[in-house]
Amino acid sequence: MAPTVPLAVLALVALAAPGLGVAPGCDYPAHRWCSSPDVAAACQVQSRCPRLPSPAAAPVELSLYYESLCLACREFLVLKLFPTWLLLPEEMLNITLVPYGNAQERNVSGKLDFQCQHGPEECLGNMMEACLMHEAKNFSTYFAVIFCLESGSSVTKNLEAVCPPPCPSCPTLGGLPVPLSAPLSPQCLQIYAPEVDSGRIAACVQGDTGVALMHHNAQVTEALDPPHQYVPWITVNGKHTDELQAQAETSLLGLVCHLYQGEKPEICGSSKAPKFSSGCRR
Repeated sequence: MAPTVPLAVLALVALAAPGLGVAPGCDYPAHRWCSSPDVAAACQVQSRCPRLPSPAAAPVELSLYYESLCLACREFLVLKLFPTWLLLPEEMLNITLVPYGNAQERNVSGKLDFQCQHGPEECLGNMMEACLMHEAKNFSTYFAVIFCLESGSSVTKNLEAVCPPPCPSCPTLGGLPVPLSAPLSPQCLQIYAPEVDSGRIAACVQGDTGVALMHHNAQVTEALDPPHQYVPWITVNGKHTDELQAQAETSLLGLVCHLYQGEKPEICGSSKAPKFSSGCRR
């Protein structure tokens, strides 16, 4: 009786048979032709590789322009953005946070000064979060801390207790004393980012780095096209429309799942969300 030929060998022989379109310049052995998209393309056998790994899809790019003390901003970040980020695989959603919003930048006697919609404490909160991002660098680290701050009763966590006015030795930001130690909630840092040096955050807030970070955020915000009319202002894949804004506020998870072009996790599907307060208009 003739020996049995394994099915896999027959399949490879069929692939290599004359007239099946294998590229003459293919330098890979037959058993590797379907090992990757690049190899399959080089050997021109993509149509004969049913289980060929799909190329990685680009993540959905979401940018949030916000203010640290704006109620609608805090609600969106805490109740929509952070939970959606937790639920989805890392490769599906890339988030950029820009704390500045409706603030105004002024040059006063050669120094930059910032006026914020909800007062000096908001300016300080914006700068704290910008400095946190700068020092922590890793998004997973600083986003968790920002979530902790924005979901608490005070984003800047009792500034008066750290540096009570009047305080002649304290630098000021918009008339509000900047604390001599980082005003970030110790609980937030200890729980979510114990490796982050609070002293470096304080130095950033007190020094030129914090001002430079806020200046950058001001430039990025003012460069928006169309110009922002309120916060939270959301761009998706570099675009802002009323429809995208409404979809993000109503069902951010559903929007990201719809836009993502790669393989989608089971969590993707319709979801209902609570209504949010009106945004903080300019």
